[in-house]
Amino acid sequence: MSKRNFSFRFSLRLLPVGLLLCWCAFFAACSGSDDKKSGTDSVAAVSPYLNHSDSARYVGMNTCKGCHLNIYETFIHTGMGRSFDTANTAKTSASFGSNSTIYDKYRNLWYHSYFSGGKMYISEYRLEGRDTTYKRTEQVDYIVGSGQHTNSHIYSVNGYLFQMPMTFYTQKGKWDLPPGFEDGHNSRFDRKIGLECMSCHNTLPGFVKGSENQFTEIPDGITCERCHGPGSIHVQQKMAGDIIDTSKFIDYSIVNPGKLQPDLQFDVCQRCHLQGNAVLQPGKSFFDFKPGMKLNSVMTVFMPKYEGAEDEFIMASHAERLKMSACFIQSQPKPGNANELRPARSSFTCVTCHNPHVTVKETGSSAFNAKCMGCHTQGSKQSKLHGCTAPIKTVTTAQNNCVSCHMPRSGSIDIPHVTVHDHWIRRPVPDSDAEAKKTTAEVKKFLGLYAVNDDNPSAQTRGRAYLQQFEKFTADPQYLDSAKRYLPDATVPDLRGNFCELVQLSFLRNDFAGVTAQVNRLGVRTALDTVLVRESWDNYHAWAAYRIGESFYKTGNAATAELFYKKATDLAPFHPDFRAKYGLTLAVNKKNFEARAQLQMVLDAYPKHVQANTNLGYLWLLEGNDKKAEQCYQTALKYDPDDDQALLNMAGLQLFRGNKAAALTLVNQCLKVHPENEQAKQLQQQLKQSNP
Repeated sequence: MSKRNFSFRFSLRLLPVGLLLCWCAFFAACSGSDDKKSGTDSVAAVSPYLNHSDSARYVGMNTCKGCHLNIYETFIHTGMGRSFDTANTAKTSASFGSNSTIYDKYRNLWYHSYFSGGKMYISEYRLEGRDTTYKRTEQVDYIVGSGQHTNSHIYSVNGYLFQMPMTFYTQKGKWDLPPGFEDGHNSRFDRKIGLECMSCHNTLPGFVKGSENQFTEIPDGITCERCHGPGSIHVQQKMAGDIIDTSKFIDYSIVNPGKLQPDLQFDVCQRCHLQGNAVLQPGKSFFDFKPGMKLNSVMTVFMPKYEGAEDEFIMASHAERLKMSACFIQSQPKPGNANELRPARSSFTCVTCHNPHVTVKETGSSAFNAKCMGCHTQGSKQSKLHGCTAPIKTVTTAQNNCVSCHMPRSGSIDIPHVTVHDHWIRRPVPDSDAEAKKTTAEVKKFLGLYAVNDDNPSAQTRGRAYLQQFEKFTADPQYLDSAKRYLPDATVPDLRGNFCELVQLSFLRNDFAGVTAQVNRLGVRTALDTVLVRESWDNYHAWAAYRIGESFYKTGNAATAELFYKKATDLAPFHPDFRAKYGLTLAVNKKNFEARAQLQMVLDAYPKHVQANTNLGYLWLLEGNDKKAEQCYQTALKYDPDDDQALLNMAGLQLFRGNKAAALTLVNQCLKVHPENEQAKQLQQQLKQSNP
């Protein structure tokens, strides 16, 4: 399958011939794979699987297809095989025409999707009466989702990926805002698609380290190696004639999940079908898990637990819900013999019912019912049907379909317009009980976060889980109170050991003075030179530096803020937001030339960055170049017509030109969208007084 590549230019200093040859040999060994390197040599040393080694490389599904054509031809029709592709008429499941227009009443914005010239577009516009007062159109580059439930849409700017503000919900055949964009939370074209998102909805991509959402390579969907691990060693052995009789032995050149221990087999599926609050282990990334590894060696996934809300679940919670089932709990034997060919055969795992190589639609209900009847034998006095205790009339009405009663369809709490089978297999809940539970859930009591895939996570991991729950999911202060219990700071070693987490905790509380006090207690130079030093795929130290920079900036210390913004930019040089804030602080510190250079770097990489355009325009106006300032402001407003700072800066430009009426119009426009903006209120009052 095709792959999209984005070019990045770099240069090497000339080296002596001997060193150059060594460099070339090293580069050849690592070329094209550093973005997807996973695991460690220490892991490989204890794993029997050869493809857990760092030397193993991903070869792509077309290579697998050469020997496994029959599996390939069914797999490409599964939800995984259809999970991601370029935007084209063959990929989309959506309908277009009069029903492909939606309205966001909170932002007063309309959206319309359409194909033109074989390419897909989404337009955002605003109407005043019959007049279009604003319009922005972006080309859709990728469609994510198999179409069984949804199609969502992504666009790319120099490899930076963003979700677009329209999703097609196939079960109801309707367009609407994407999940998380509803009820006044519409992020328009600015929701970043990061590595965590991409690594479950697609095969492992090429990712730019030091960015949040920039990619060098975008695969065409989930492929063989997501479940089997990298295939280079397997291919090399088979090409060399090293053939294993897999009916008798395990081929350790590649992972066959069917031959893993039950817990390891389950972890292959849990990597993506255990959606929740994923906390990475220190030094790990979403690249690091390989099939056959313990998932908790890379990440611990937490879920909130509420009293009386057991029937609520999120879309991709299959693994968590299945673990609640008596079928799962009662079927878990002790781990099989290490040399046993299929040690999970007698256990209840995902592949007990699901053949991952065949689409659910083709599998059919009869195949799933046969799995139920394989364990639930006949003998019920009431129904006489595979042990079902329901009256025969109920069973007949359900057309002998076990799933319809024991895994009923229901809506998930995180995705609108979608129904899915609840994987908590249980006896049907009577309607009266369901209504009582629904009433209880409306006043549900939070019991805490629990780790679904780890019985004993560390205190720091638990603390990070509560911080992430607050920041990513629900901004409830009790999560921050809970986080503090796991993050001691009584001593300097405590502070240093939990430094990034404590900074995040105070920052999320808007306690910026608390952040600066923590830094001063540790020492500014210590924080900069010995603590915040690690580049990583998740930019963990860079984020801590950024939060510290923000805190010093907000408490009036722009000089120290500049140091930490620079540190954030050094650790994550391809993160436009970090560099834009660094540029702004340089300007505040009267380093206009350096500031302009940093902001221009942001715009060279991502020209649609609203704040960088706004601040660069301000710098040009300071130099008296109102034409360049206007160009920057117009660009900012082209991408966000409601940005308050861009509107106010444009008003300032009109005042610079002596046009008070135009300035007042812009200020009024700002207050219409941002009535709480104090700067706009003051400027409006001043302009009204000078223009009675």
